[in-house]
Amino acid sequence: MLPWKRLLRPLAALLLTAAAVTVPATTARAADAPSSGWNSGWNDYSCKPSAAHPRPVVLVHGTLGNSVDNWLGLAPYLKVRGYCVFSLDYGQLEGVPFFHGLGPVEKSAGQLKDFVDRVLAATGAAETDVVGHSQGGMMPRYYLKFLGGAAKVNALVGIAPSNHGTDLNGFTHLLPYFPGAADLLSKNTPALADQVTGSDFLKRLNAGGDTVPGVRYTVIATRYDEVVTPWRSQYLTGPDVRNVLLQDLCPVDLSEHVAVGLLDRVVFHEVANALDPGRAKPTTCASAFE
Repeated sequence: MLPWKRLLRPLAALLLTAAAVTVPATTARAADAPSSGWNSGWNDYSCKPSAAHPRPVVLVHGTLGNSVDNWLGLAPYLKVRGYCVFSLDYGQLEGVPFFHGLGPVEKSAGQLKDFVDRVLAATGAAETDVVGHSQGGMMPRYYLKFLGGAAKVNALVGIAPSNHGTDLNGFTHLLPYFPGAADLLSKNTPALADQVTGSDFLKRLNAGGDTVPGVRYTVIATRYDEVVTPWRSQYLTGPDVRNVLLQDLCPVDLSEHVAVGLLDRVVFHEVANALDPGRAKPTTCASAFE
C-alpha cells in the first residue's frame, strides 16, 4: 500500500472522532441506550446458561462503537450456538450519541464491573467470559487487574485489542510537533489519549506483567490492522495466553481492524474455540461458511 493511503486511514479515524465530539447535545439522550428490539435476542436477562455453555458471554465494544452496532455479527453467531450473550455501552461522553468508548478507560472498566455483576446476578452463573474488540479487548484487563474481575472472569478474548497502545501507523509521533494537540486529545476524548503508545494509563496497566492468574487470554490479530499498530503490539505475554494471527488461520483473509470485529466469520469461529476449547475445531478459511 502506498504511504499516503496508509496515512489516510488514521486521518479518517481522527476526523470521525472530531465529528463525534461535536454532535449537538440535543440529540444525545435518544440514542444513549439502544432498544432491546434491535439486539436480535441477546441481552436477554431471562437466559440461563446451559450445561454445555455454563458461562454467559459479555461483549465489550471498541472505541466509537456501541452495544448493538459492534455486535450485529458476533452476538447472533454465539446466540445460535447456545450462549447467553450480553453487551454493554460504556465510555459515554456528554452530548455524544451512538459513538461510545470515548471516556477515560479506567472509568469504563468500572462500568464493565457493574455490568458483569448484573449479568452474573441475573443468570446465576459464578463466572463470565468476556469478548472485546479493540479498546474492548484491552479495557477489561484493567477490570481484571485492579477491580476484582479476575474472580469473576474465566476467559478474556481480545479481537484486535489495543493492549500496548497504538501509534496509528506512526501518526501519533507527530503530536509533539503540534503544541496543545495531546492536551486537546486527552481533554475531549480521554480514551484515545489513554490508548496512545506509551500513555500513563498503559504504563500502569502493563506494569508488572500483562496477565493475572486464573484467567485464560486469547488475542486474535490481523496483519492488516491499520488502527492498532504495529499489530504485534496487540499480543500479550504471560501464562495462559494464546496469541493468534488471523492470516495463520486463513492466509487469504484480508480483514482489517473494523472487519475482524464486525463481520469476519473466520474470527468468530476462533472466538468460539477460545470460549469452549474442549470442543474446539480447527479454524480455516472454510470456517467462514460454517
